[in-house]
Amino acid sequence: MNTSEMIRSEMTPVISAGWQGDALLPVYKQPSTVIVGGEGSYLVSAEGKRYLDFTAGIAVNALGYGDPDLAGAIRAALDTGLIHTSNLYRTLPVAELASWLVAHSFADRVFFCNSGAEANEGAFKFARRWARENGGADKYEIVAFRHSFHGRTFGALAATDRPGYQEPFRPLMPGVHFVEPGDVEGFDAVVSAERTAAVIIEPIQAEGGVVPVPPEFLAHIREVCDRNGVLLIFDEVQVGLGRTGNLWGHEATGVTPDLMTLAKPIAGGLPMGAVLLTERVAAAIRPGDHATTFGGGPLVASAALAVCRKIGSPDFLADIRRKGDLIADVLGALALQRDEIVSVRGSGLIWGIETSTDAAPAIAAAFEAGLLLVGAGPRVIRLLPPLNISDEDLRAGLTTIAEVL
Repeated sequence: MNTSEMIRSEMTPVISAGWQGDALLPVYKQPSTVIVGGEGSYLVSAEGKRYLDFTAGIAVNALGYGDPDLAGAIRAALDTGLIHTSNLYRTLPVAELASWLVAHSFADRVFFCNSGAEANEGAFKFARRWARENGGADKYEIVAFRHSFHGRTFGALAATDRPGYQEPFRPLMPGVHFVEPGDVEGFDAVVSAERTAAVIIEPIQAEGGVVPVPPEFLAHIREVCDRNGVLLIFDEVQVGLGRTGNLWGHEATGVTPDLMTLAKPIAGGLPMGAVLLTERVAAAIRPGDHATTFGGGPLVASAALAVCRKIGSPDFLADIRRKGDLIADVLGALALQRDEIVSVRGSGLIWGIETSTDAAPAIAAAFEAGLLLVGAGPRVIRLLPPLNISDEDLRAGLTTIAEVL
């Protein structure tokens, strides 16, 4: 009996007794299928059906399911008895993880939290704290971009260009201005040395359709920020830590931020977010300016350190780039054959297939065929397989995509 069979055997009495999911707040549209296990790049349902996972928990399960290095790190951490200590005390896993992130990035300091939205909230607070010391109380505004997604808490939602998400919860955090990506004149007009604290942008707008921001525009943002005493925040919650084939999504652009937010893949499925920042920004932060109860606990940090070390290996990153080239070749050829494909775009193991009609039917058909996909807007199918997916599974998923389109 393999792992998934054992899990199904244990779960069958629970499922048979009656699914209690109706007790959950209905904020998600979920299929009736109940997932009870995972193996490699597959999820397994209570009925035993295997689903090839091209969502990876929306870019979270970077090492798929059952990775031995990640599992070993979690077991070893459990053996210490330190699941949580709070940030009143120091622990070695947290210090080691912070040191690794600093050694492998532009940053000098790290703040750990629990999610991407919380990381972006922290980045806004750090930017405003820095701006108050370097410009006064009126220097608090944030510049964000159309088609962006930064989270659903009040500050992050205020900087997220989703009117439908925002409207039921107004008023949101004030002082946010939106600009179309690539609009140099519009961006220059809204940035003010007296009022603007920070600019936040995703190097690739993942939720916005898997749209890379042109490097020359990012370079222009950097120059304008420097000229006006404004901080630049890169939101790499979805594209950071290997997803693009580089360790960080911004590496290929040659532009370096002042702060960077991380989350989704960093702890392999356990909840963690992080804000990376330079010493220039960190120097403005005082004890008590910000805090978190659960962020950066020793158990989660142990898992994250194993994930970072594995993904950060040059050979691992090179293999992601190789698989990205494979996807590019397959999808490029498919786009030439199918009129319903408007464009394909991406890098590494994040890709978007823009279609001429609603993408939802194709995503639903893929689910029935045993492939898990997720959208990125109404007409974009997003591909986010585990970073360690095999070539065989990758080709199988691409074949299914061709069939359902």
